[in-house]
Amino acid sequence: MSPRRKDNGHAARDRAAIVSGRRTPFARAGGELESLDVLELARGPAVELLAGLDLDGSDVDAVVFGNVSRPVRYHNLARELVFAANLDRSTPAYTVSLACASSCQAFTNGVDLIERGYARSVLAGGVESLSNVPIQYSPRLARTLVRASRAKTPLAKAQTFATVRPADLAPVAPAIKETSTGLSMGESAELMAKVNDIGRREQDEYALASHQRAAAESASRQAELAPVYLNGSTARAVTADNQIRSDTSLEKLSALAPVFDRAYGTVTAGNSSPLTDGACAMIAMSERHAAERGLQPVAVVRSYAYAAVDPAGQLLLGPAYAIPVALDRAGLKLGDVDVIEMHEAFAAQVLSTLRCLESDTFAEEELGRVSQIGVVDRDKLNVGGGSIALGHPFGATGVRVLMDLARHLHERDGTFGLASVCAAGGVGCAIVLERVA
Repeated sequence: MSPRRKDNGHAARDRAAIVSGRRTPFARAGGELESLDVLELARGPAVELLAGLDLDGSDVDAVVFGNVSRPVRYHNLARELVFAANLDRSTPAYTVSLACASSCQAFTNGVDLIERGYARSVLAGGVESLSNVPIQYSPRLARTLVRASRAKTPLAKAQTFATVRPADLAPVAPAIKETSTGLSMGESAELMAKVNDIGRREQDEYALASHQRAAAESASRQAELAPVYLNGSTARAVTADNQIRSDTSLEKLSALAPVFDRAYGTVTAGNSSPLTDGACAMIAMSERHAAERGLQPVAVVRSYAYAAVDPAGQLLLGPAYAIPVALDRAGLKLGDVDVIEMHEAFAAQVLSTLRCLESDTFAEEELGRVSQIGVVDRDKLNVGGGSIALGHPFGATGVRVLMDLARHLHERDGTFGLASVCAAGGVGCAIVLERVA
């Protein structure tokens, strides 16, 4: 049987629209979801999303999924999801990795497919299981195991291990560090806090607001959560995010010790996003196709932009460069935006980005503009909390941010929304949405 032709050639352009999204509850790594791998995590929200929209496997023209800590057993996780979610087996699918912006990349790749007329409907999302990161062997042991697998006799296999030393047996755990600088994300956040004069109290106050806002919105967020059933049993299900601290306080946050610079640092576990397991899935369609299927989109994509900075400088400042470009492409100013969702890797990173957006000096020296991009109204920013409270499964966060942005646009009767995500390597992403009434 030949694959179905889904390529619409050079059809007239049609705007890409977000129809709906679902996600798992986000759980602290090593906690409630640790027994599930990335494919099991991704399958749940994908299946529930399609069922909720009354779409079947043949209604998806392409699958693009983000994942950072790649499991060895899945060479192409998105393609495995096609089978696991019972989509049409001829559906093309591919996996992308752009650190914390991976599912942003998955989503905007889907947008491009739709607006080029190459797909009518795309399942985009992301997933991460930081409870189950791949653990590597030492290089010497890895090479030895390869040689042993090729040996013809038991004696030859045994002889290949003669050069292995006890130290070679220690596993090599992955490190969240920049290859080019050797600095961890947290160390880079400390640098940003110092460069931009972001104090400890300001970071803790920001983190407290994230938890308070997330706790206040738990009920309205619940409809988007796809329960995760453990061990195939409906008797054991994870149904809610488990990292929101409704009982935290400024006093509790201020009592935590710095993690990355113990002597002079300001970045703590309390004002940073926690390592998290979780998955998100979203259906994007052309406006025309959504109308044909009788589906009401929640928002259309007005524009997007990616930017990058030198990792040796302010690693997580990419959004400050991407946001002005995305706004220009949308024909908007920052003041035209009604809701802003900004990924909270660290409070220091968010506050540094805000400082730069409101700085004339930054605009002139870094962006070549005559004046600041604008001052962000805090009442419009992360109104339901962010990654500090909700958690941060690397491959999934981008679509979570977009889901929250679309929902808040409707709840606040807004017109335009702005999402941004920083990522390792100095990359930043910004996406502008327009609410569909």
